[in-house]
Amino acid sequence: MLSVQDLTLHYGRSQILNGISLEAGRGEVTCVMGTNGVGKTSLIKAICGTHARSGGTISLDGEVLPVLPPHLLARRGIACVPQGREIFPLLTVKENLETGFGCLPAADRRIPEEIFDLFPVLNEMKSRRGGDLSGGQQQQLAIARALITRPKLLLLDEPTEGIQPNIIQQIGRVISQLREEGQMAIVLVEQYFEFAYELADRFIALQRGEVILTGGKGDFSKGDLLSKVSI
Repeated sequence: MLSVQDLTLHYGRSQILNGISLEAGRGEVTCVMGTNGVGKTSLIKAICGTHARSGGTISLDGEVLPVLPPHLLARRGIACVPQGREIFPLLTVKENLETGFGCLPAADRRIPEEIFDLFPVLNEMKSRRGGDLSGGQQQQLAIARALITRPKLLLLDEPTEGIQPNIIQQIGRVISQLREEGQMAIVLVEQYFEFAYELADRFIALQRGEVILTGGKGDFSKGDLLSKVSI
C-alpha cells in the first residue's frame, strides 16, 4: 500500500504540487490523470525520489519513507518507468535488464523467466543493443527492467506515449496480469483515456497541482470522469 499525504514540491520558487494526498493499494491500478502541465510527472518524481519533495509524507506498507535518492528508494521497493523510457542505448537488452540488479541481494541477481513470458520479444533480442529497438520494444524493456527489482510499488509515467497500437494492447495485458497477481501497487500516469479507464481501479485527477477528483471506477460515470480530466 502506498500512502501519500499533503505532498508538496517546488522547482526553485515555483510550487508545482499543492498538498497532494492519495492511496494506491496492492493488487490495484491507480491512475493519475489530467492535461499537460498539471503536475502528474512531478508527482511521480517526488514518489520515486528523482526530485525531492518539499513537504508531506510518503509511506509504503506502513513505513514512512524519508527523503531519499532514487537508488535507496528502489531498495525499499519503488520502481519507476519514466516518461521517455531512458533505457541505455549502447547496452544490450540483457545488459539493460541487469542494471536492475543493483538494488537486489546477490542471491536474487538473475533475470526471471517470467520477464520473457511477459515480453517474449525481449528474449528474442537479448543480444541487440537497446538503441536499436523500436519505441514500443524500448518501452517493454523499460517496464521489464523495473520488474527485475521485484517492486512493491510500480510507477508508470505515460507508457503509451508514441507507441504503436498493438504494443499498447500488450502493455495493457501485462499491467492487468501484474494487478491480478496482487504482488504490487501500480500507479499509472496516462493521458490516453480509454487505455486508462479500462485498466484503472481508482482515479486521481489533477489540476494546477491539486487533486480535483479521487475515487473508484464505480464512483462516477465515464462521461463525468472524462470531463474532469479534459479541463
